[in-house]
Amino acid sequence: MAPKTWAVESRFWFSDGYSLMKQRRGKRLTVRPLAARDYLVWKQAHTELPPQKNIWDQKIKPIQDLSKIKFREILKSQKALADSDKYLDFSVFLNATGELIGHVALMDIVRGISHSAFLGYRIFNPHWGKSYGKEAVALAIQIAFKDIKLHRIEAGIEPSNRRSIMLARALGLRKEGLKKRAIFLRNQWVDLTIYSATCEDFGIKWQGKTKDRLR
Repeated sequence: MAPKTWAVESRFWFSDGYSLMKQRRGKRLTVRPLAARDYLVWKQAHTELPPQKNIWDQKIKPIQDLSKIKFREILKSQKALADSDKYLDFSVFLNATGELIGHVALMDIVRGISHSAFLGYRIFNPHWGKSYGKEAVALAIQIAFKDIKLHRIEAGIEPSNRRSIMLARALGLRKEGLKKRAIFLRNQWVDLTIYSATCEDFGIKWQGKTKDRLR
């Protein structure tokens, strides 16, 4: 049985010069790119953020990094990465209030013969324990497989990050093994446990096109 999803709406989103991208709206959350009009909501979310509860939690930004200039730089960077089809960064908003509560991303997108991406996610700690992470990632998976026609996603999770592992399992991602010294974080090489899924695991037929490598 395919894992449950919360995707009830999908449409194109255009945000102040941003590429045409998909957004997904669920029962409680909307996952979409940041837009210029989100500046005050973005600033408030980071201004009111409590201290980190663990090493994977969102860090508090210094006040100088919450200016309009910095925000425009973020929008510009996200647009450039989206235009290159290499990295799609989405923000997570509460439908009821419009509050920004976290981020999800499709990273290191590869087309060619694999059509895959790494899946990243983070919910700000005031909103933990409400299954927002599960809903947000489920929406991002719908974007990955239905909207941008990826075939495979991977979540690389540090073995001690139990909360993230529980989320991956709850969404039906399968454990594939341990990737030793996979990424450089906090001044050291870190192991990752790989959880993955393909579109077929969610009952979605792949609609993309493969391109053989040049020989």
